[in-house]
Amino acid sequence: MNKIIFGLLAISTLVFAEDGTSTIQAYSVLAAGVGLGIAAMGGAIGMGNTAAATIAGTARNPGLGGKLMTTMFIALAMIEAQVIYTLVIALIALYANPFL
Repeated sequence: MNKIIFGLLAISTLVFAEDGTSTIQAYSVLAAGVGLGIAAMGGAIGMGNTAAATIAGTARNPGLGGKLMTTMFIALAMIEAQVIYTLVIALIALYANPFL
């Protein structure tokens, strides 16, 4: 599996570099895509765990439902902020590439 991924990365560099695009820009595009994918996956897992814990807490003690929901929304905002930070870094790597 690792050989296949390495081969695809090596071939994609050549594909990106055909139009005069440098290798650094090609790797920046790949890094932005992979980084956003990993960040989105981590954010989705974190949001799912947060929602599951809130539902379980509300089921155990319905009187705390309001407080748990407020805490859940704050936690979801913090999780989503991490994904947005990754998006900002990816956009910087794509459009204002500091490595060039």
